[in-house]
Amino acid sequence: MNNIFFEGPVLWSQIDANMHLRHSAYADFAAQARLALLDKVGMDAKQFLKLQLGPILFREELLYLREINPNDTVKVSCEMTKCRPDGSRWSIRHEIFRGDGTKSAVVNVDGAWIDTRHRKLGTLPPELMEKFKAIPRSEDFVEITS
Repeated sequence: MNNIFFEGPVLWSQIDANMHLRHSAYADFAAQARLALLDKVGMDAKQFLKLQLGPILFREELLYLREINPNDTVKVSCEMTKCRPDGSRWSIRHEIFRGDGTKSAVVNVDGAWIDTRHRKLGTLPPELMEKFKAIPRSEDFVEITS
């Protein structure tokens, strides 16, 4: 398990009627890991608020592999799998592991940056783009050219 950006307990409120982690909790864990990833490379929420810029998702895909049960813990990794040279579009893969180390889910997201003032797609300023380049890249990373 490499590039772990979130580790925490499964809460009772995240359990469904079948007594395992509810479907939307996987997406919540992935989102929390992405925020921690951005923070780790020096792109914190305060900067985004000041710049009136933020990450948005166009697509989120969840692949369920193994159940996660109450009172377990999870670890979530993040790696960039695709990115345009200017960082305007990107894809991140998350792997979610339960406490015993078993890979339980894969979450793939495609995203971009939005200018929150004008509600239009935007780009990162140069100082944030340098930080964005520090995000771990997957072995199968592809640079997007279109």
